[in-house]
Amino acid sequence: MKVCILGDGLSSLTLAKALVNQKIFVDVLAPKSEIISIKSRTLGISKSNTDFFNKNIINIKKYLWRLKKIEIYSDNLKNEKLLNFEGDNQQLFSIIKNHELYQALKKDLSKNKYFKKKQIKNKDLSFINNYEMIVNCNYHHSVTNKYFNKKITKRYNSFAYTTIIKHQKISNDTAVQIFTKKGPLAFLPISDNTTSIVYSVHNSIHKMKENIEDLIKVYNYKYKIKKIEKINVFELKSLNLRSYYHNNILAFGDLLHKIHPLAGQGFNMTIRDVKTLLKIIKNRKDLGLPLDSSVNNEFENKLKHRNFIFSNGIDLIHELFNLERKTQNNILSKSIQMVGKNSSINNIFTKIADKGIIF
Repeated sequence: MKVCILGDGLSSLTLAKALVNQKIFVDVLAPKSEIISIKSRTLGISKSNTDFFNKNIINIKKYLWRLKKIEIYSDNLKNEKLLNFEGDNQQLFSIIKNHELYQALKKDLSKNKYFKKKQIKNKDLSFINNYEMIVNCNYHHSVTNKYFNKKITKRYNSFAYTTIIKHQKISNDTAVQIFTKKGPLAFLPISDNTTSIVYSVHNSIHKMKENIEDLIKVYNYKYKIKKIEKINVFELKSLNLRSYYHNNILAFGDLLHKIHPLAGQGFNMTIRDVKTLLKIIKNRKDLGLPLDSSVNNEFENKLKHRNFIFSNGIDLIHELFNLERKTQNNILSKSIQMVGKNSSINNIFTKIADKGIIF
């Protein structure tokens, strides 16, 4: 069995490592590497996805910073918590730096006999008939423009500003999300003296007039900041692909779905996709069946509706808080606060954040 993966980003290498672990030959085809290492970007990974990653892909325990609590606040309720998720002194979520995970996967794959990386141009289609199965993670390849251009997209008229703050050492195991008047702001611990910041600011431009550093300091209530690293910015939008595959070519990663970063669920969705695809392929392999378009069809049937519901759920949360921000009304925050006090409902929220939608 041989699988081709287009693109050499984080989703590509994650899937490649999962497949070579099953002794499946994988060729990653990509242009001359243009991956830019932005060291302020971090990923949140849920407990169940961390366990899956360590067991089935690569052990990343040494790169993870484990969180035991997640606290959610709103400007409209000042210092009152909206929701509080705790893991009974256990890992609830983990934060990892993008570039560290990418380099760990890249290094491991470079030594694997089942893996090859080949350089191709984005307009090159000569490989199409050389593989049983092609997984496309390259947004800029002509395959994307040709077969995967029908999608539901939404621009949020917002930009996400990311950075890392260095501060005095504290017990740093609690992530904080604040729905501010300008947009959701997340403090994501990555060590006892460093914390990642993701601030999604409404109606902002690349060079916004307001000073992001000052805004971070306004909402910081527990860190004695020594330094704020370089601030990076990217535009926010959501995406859901209408069709997951064309014949033996399967779209994957950010090509399938992009969501607002407010819940830290983007890469978690991709890991769940890897989990499902890996199970389908393993079943085919065990039965001695080829990897053809039926794999892609089964993958789409299992996940398309779940991913659509999940991503729209994240979008609904964004829109509700955005409406509250515009109307300066705290009814939503008060309602969420009241519902969150119900332990059964709180547990349901926690399970969805951990494992996604299961039915």
